[in-house]
Amino acid sequence: MITKSRAPRNRTLTISLEEAEELKKDITSLEDLKSNKNYENKTINADILQALPLLPDAFADLIIIDPPYNLSKNFNGLNFNARSQAAYQEYLESWLPQVCKKLKDNGSLYICGDWKCTSALQRALEKELVILNRITWQREKGRGASANWKNGMEDIWFAVKNPDDYYFNLEAVKQKRRVIAPYKENGKPKDWNQEEDGNFRLTCPSNFWDDISIPFWSMPENTDHPTQKPEKLYAKLVLASSKEGAMVFDPFLGSGTASVVAKKLGRNYCGIELNQDYCLFAQKRLRLADQDKSIQGYSDGVFWERNSGK
Repeated sequence: MITKSRAPRNRTLTISLEEAEELKKDITSLEDLKSNKNYENKTINADILQALPLLPDAFADLIIIDPPYNLSKNFNGLNFNARSQAAYQEYLESWLPQVCKKLKDNGSLYICGDWKCTSALQRALEKELVILNRITWQREKGRGASANWKNGMEDIWFAVKNPDDYYFNLEAVKQKRRVIAPYKENGKPKDWNQEEDGNFRLTCPSNFWDDISIPFWSMPENTDHPTQKPEKLYAKLVLASSKEGAMVFDPFLGSGTASVVAKKLGRNYCGIELNQDYCLFAQKRLRLADQDKSIQGYSDGVFWERNSGK
């Protein structure tokens, strides 16, 4: 997996055997965590149930969770099998209460899911926190279905500990949209700006996102992780619900998107991931973020529409 060959134009992340040995030095093991308790800006290669008790309670300003959905999926040799709704609910409740304890009193938590598991996520989450919203984002990539509707959406549940005290920065997550029929008042643009490459309006974000591109082979953020989330998707969560210097925690880190986005946007990070190869992806992406802090679809302080060239 690490040394898979690529076509010349394929920008999917690769790691040589030599790089892997070097990157392993950056990964924090369970024993490392037990001995020095250092979790800040670390990728922890461990089982979530073993690592969570070693992390302090209320240390995270923002928690982003992308757990296995209730689907049979091979995560680089580690299989997660679909199960009954009751069994999946039990699985969620085996770790979610512990994760919620890591959230600060004024912190925010987001958890990802699809249509099949979203009701279980809601039930498990509302036992621990106050749910404020459900974001639905358009997942334009995916297989068609011959006897059903293609699954083109996923959910993100948004919850907090205290609905009267949490951080949310609306201005940081506005979207720049092209104005098709610009309206003028007294000969001047009303609520839009005329620019060299078109007419645009900054719009407030809703809980439906149709501007996300799934990472694919021509994007440098792409890895071989089967359920990798886009950097742009997580950038919205990080900018909306954390300040610079805040701590972002992801207990199912995967190939590192939450940590990478946190680093690019001036936050601290901590992630737990069971699979060592995925930890290596995360570490290489974190190193690359030292040289390139760009996030596709986010520039000039705003989020752009999909296929806008930004």
